[in-house]
Amino acid sequence: QLQFVESGGGLVQPGGSLRLSCVASGFILNNYAVAWFRQAPGKEREWVSCITWNGGLTNSADSVKGRFTISRDNAKNTVYLHMNSLKPEDTAVYYCARYPNFDPPVTGWGTTAACEYWGQGTQVTVST
Repeated sequence: QLQFVESGGGLVQPGGSLRLSCVASGFILNNYAVAWFRQAPGKEREWVSCITWNGGLTNSADSVKGRFTISRDNAKNTVYLHMNSLKPEDTAVYYCARYPNFDPPVTGWGTTAACEYWGQGTQVTVST
């Protein structure tokens, strides 16, 4: 069964840090680019960050740039999202998914339609 399993979420105070993990099973992760998305209550799922198959290129949304870093360890079939300086507006369920190729598509890379095999998500809550 092809799937991702996310973990590492939790409750953290503003300014704190978390590291999310996304473990792939049922396929070889290093053949695919991967993205992180998030969805806050009452809002649409939004793209957060992505990484190419070998980690050579990454990109992040302006809202998290400079605070979040995406990385991957293909030997462990795992992608990470390192989150620093967390803000209450970062509160959401965080999901990972793969693009169907080595690199994200040239267009539409920030859309949920561009990705496949979503995980179940991990909750991140930033609050005092």
